[in-house]
Amino acid sequence: MASPEDLQLVRALRAGDEVAFMMLVERYGPAMLRLARMYVPTRVIAEDVVQEAWLGVLKGLDGFQGRSSLRTWIFRILVNTAKTRGQRESRSIPFSSLWSPNPESEPAVDPERFRSAGDASPYGWLDRPTSWEGVPEDRLLSQETLDHIQASIDGLPPNQREVIRLRDVLGWSSEEVREALDISATNQRVLLHRARSKVRAALERYFQEEMTKA
Repeated sequence: MASPEDLQLVRALRAGDEVAFMMLVERYGPAMLRLARMYVPTRVIAEDVVQEAWLGVLKGLDGFQGRSSLRTWIFRILVNTAKTRGQRESRSIPFSSLWSPNPESEPAVDPERFRSAGDASPYGWLDRPTSWEGVPEDRLLSQETLDHIQASIDGLPPNQREVIRLRDVLGWSSEEVREALDISATNQRVLLHRARSKVRAALERYFQEEMTKA
């Protein structure tokens, strides 16, 4: 549901408050552009999609009933706008392939880290996740580590990248992500799990290299 702050902001927007509108653009614009880019072939078209979505937001304010957060409502408008524009541009990648992961097509963890079926303890850990207890806290929280995390997220497939950004970087709830991106609970869970596993694996390699240097 929309928060009291959301409802107050909607009233300001309905009254033509330009400062309130620019605050929204500054807050959500970059994330909207990244998401739009997934559905259309170029950044220029993605920028057009974002502008069109903001127009849709302004035109639809009178119909906002507060059944979702204002943020979720805005991103749903963006996704619908981007899908329509993407179809118009005849992008070769089908939308279903972006948000419908095949659970069998990509393991969340490298299978080589588990024991084989013929082992005395089949399918157990062969290479357990590395403990970071020996890494100093200031190293864990350093800017270099944060930059490495961001680079790991940037290198993910687009659908995984956007889900982990919304959930773990921006702090969205599972329900908000599902509503904004129009994906099922299963898709959201699989995409997030795969994204987190890949980022953790990248951090394992990074800290192992750091500990080796030390």
